[in-house]
This record gives sequence, structure tokens and C-alpha cells, in this order.
Amino acid sequence: MENYSTNERRADIIQILNQKNRVMIAELCERYGLSEVTLRKDLEILKKRNLLFRIRGGAIRIPSTTDGNDARVEAKRLFYYKQKRAIGRLAASLINENETIIIDSGTTTMEVAKNLHHFQNLTIVTNAIDIALEVSKYDRFNVILLGGHLRESSLSTVGPLAESVLKVCYCDKLFLGVDSFTIEKGISTPNLEEANINQTMISMAKECIAVFDSSKFDKRSFAFIAQVKDIDAIVTDEDIPPKILSELTSRNIKVHIASYQ
Repeated sequence: MENYSTNERRADIIQILNQKNRVMIAELCERYGLSEVTLRKDLEILKKRNLLFRIRGGAIRIPSTTDGNDARVEAKRLFYYKQKRAIGRLAASLINENETIIIDSGTTTMEVAKNLHHFQNLTIVTNAIDIALEVSKYDRFNVILLGGHLRESSLSTVGPLAESVLKVCYCDKLFLGVDSFTIEKGISTPNLEEANINQTMISMAKECIAVFDSSKFDKRSFAFIAQVKDIDAIVTDEDIPPKILSELTSRNIKVHIASYQ
């Protein structure tokens, strides 16, 4: 039986629902070796966050938050929690003191933001309200939050105003969140406005580092962002398909693999 923290356990429950649509308290008790009282509390908390529906003796998924089509940030935070946390730590290690970096909106990029404690001087540009709040806690960075139209589902700003400010910011590195990735079609996202601002981010950064867990491979969304050749490096987890790893390496794209076990 694997040991889980409370957050990891709740994230795991959401992943189970994402895979099989329904889960019962009895099987969760067996999986985690915990009491029914504890697991009921987990399900009630996830219900209050609008991440599942409660049924007698268990829970079922909410399709609108787990179908992969522009899910709300509250739900995304719980998907592949261990992988994202490991990716964030590794990605943050690629930053150098005194750099100007762009941190895109997203739950994996948020994990990058949480791992900047050992830096003293960074300029951070972001279109994500939650990430701006996170990096402001360090109380020593120059933080630039882009204005524009607020997308409630992602807590991010998009549109012409955000893009116009971004176009005067020359940056060292971009940490780009990714919804979907294929070798043939590159990076894509469900939202056109997100695609537009991501394209601007790529154009203003010397180095584009895509950060995403391995569940995003071999998927394509509605709006095109960039081709594989526009990415300088990828930080992902150890479940990356070997064929894709080989293909990326052959294209001289640096792949950093985070261990989450």
C-alpha cells in the first residue's frame, strides 16, 4: 500500500474518477488503508470544490471538469499532482539568478513558481493572477502582472491589452504550460485567446521551456500555439513514451525528466 499525503490522496481520487467515472468508499478504504470517516471527509471536501458528485456509498465524476476541454484550474490542480510537483522543482532549477522570466498560467507552471525560494533577484512576468500572488510572497522579486480580459476558468489574462504589454518585455526564459502535444502538430490549447498570448510569449523569450506531465502527449486541442521546433526544452515526468523521447532527442530538443516516485 502506497503512502499518500492528504493532498496526494485527494488528487488520486480525482484521477480514479477521471479513469472510471465512479468510485466507492469501500474500495478507497482498501486502497489507502484508512477509515470510512476519513474517506467520507475527502469526498465531501472534493464535492464542496465542485470536483465530483456524491452518491450513496461513493462518488461519480463531473464531466465538465474532467473531460480535458479547458477544465477549471481548481480541478486541474488535482490531476497528476505528484508529477506536476516534481516537474516544478526540476524546472525551477533551470533558472539563473538575475534573469527575467515569463511564467505562463497553469497548474504545472504554478509548481515552478512555488520553487523560487533560493533566488534573490528575478523579474517575473505572468498573465496568471494566482501565480502573481504566489511569487509576491517572496517579497523580493520584480513582478509584472499582465492586464487584459480575465479568463475565470484559468485565472489568467488574455487579449490585445495583455499581448501589447508583453511585446515590450524581452525575457530570458519562458515556462510554458501545455494542454496538448504531438510531434506532428506541436502544442495546442482549447482556447484561441490563450493560444494567441502563448505565441506572443514565445516570440519574446530567448528560450522556451515547455512544462507538462506525460498525460498531455499524443493529444491535440482546438487552437494551435507552436510547432515542436519552436520549443527549446521540455520538462516532463518519467512516464514520457520512449518513442516520443527518442523523436524529441533526434530533433535536438532537450528533455528534462522529473522523477515523482
